[in-house]
Amino acid sequence: MKYVIGGASGLTGTALCNELRSNGHDVVALVRRDPRGPDESRWDPYPGSVDHELIGSADVVVNLSGADPRRPWTPAYKRRILDSRVSATRTLARAVAAATTKPVFLSASGSTVYGAERGPEVLTETSRAGSGFLSSVAHQWEEEASAAADAGARVCLLRTTAILDRSGGLLQLMLPVFRLGLGAKFGDGSQYFSCLSLRDWVAAVIRLAEDDSMQGAYNLACPQTPTNAELTRELARRLHRPAVLRAPATPMRWVLGEQAVAVLGSSRVRPARLLDAGFEFRDPDIGSVLDAALG
Repeated sequence: MKYVIGGASGLTGTALCNELRSNGHDVVALVRRDPRGPDESRWDPYPGSVDHELIGSADVVVNLSGADPRRPWTPAYKRRILDSRVSATRTLARAVAAATTKPVFLSASGSTVYGAERGPEVLTETSRAGSGFLSSVAHQWEEEASAAADAGARVCLLRTTAILDRSGGLLQLMLPVFRLGLGAKFGDGSQYFSCLSLRDWVAAVIRLAEDDSMQGAYNLACPQTPTNAELTRELARRLHRPAVLRAPATPMRWVLGEQAVAVLGSSRVRPARLLDAGFEFRDPDIGSVLDAALG
């Protein structure tokens, strides 16, 4: 199969490209510089520039593009978070829609569409949307993919939770702190923290690409959602370090402001549609997720 991937250089994109190529698939990465070979193609999502002939020749187009939301949320950077996602999705969705033979379109989204303050509520793909900045971003992100679906393409929305892997993302930031014995739960630690191993994310995305019966929104999360306290305890145990500290919620809100919801909010996301489709998670709980993440 031929895959065209936007956002191929990130944590998830790199892992997906490596797995697809190791299985003999043809993979072309969309880049915003001069291509360095036949496995790259230049695009610029902001003005909507992409090679339509390339998109039309693909079996699967995967959109993983978007600015890192972990940087400080200044007004300008919040606009960049939104614009980077909307423009990339719009460009690829319209190119897919215009193709004579339409490829499958897998478009990144976030479980943040449900909001960050949902307590112990189990969130499935049929749960109502939430509120807040990241929820609004995810909603607009998904809306842009509708152009491809309306034109008859099979579209899957990847509502991804936090992916834990030592090679990047949140866990890469946590490891030095925990290795110093400074790991701490946030607030009282009772808030749910939805997450997923990188290898299960890759396997789920490939399943969605290859199974013609699957379309619409899918939660990408491990089936057994840990609390923040459970994550803290299990990571510390695997690093043979103590984790008795606690970061009080109120000072964290003062320091982090609006971004505090990322660590103090509670989101218990269940991958109901993947489970119903018979997808088997290699890492269904936080223990196995961390074992895979730490290698």
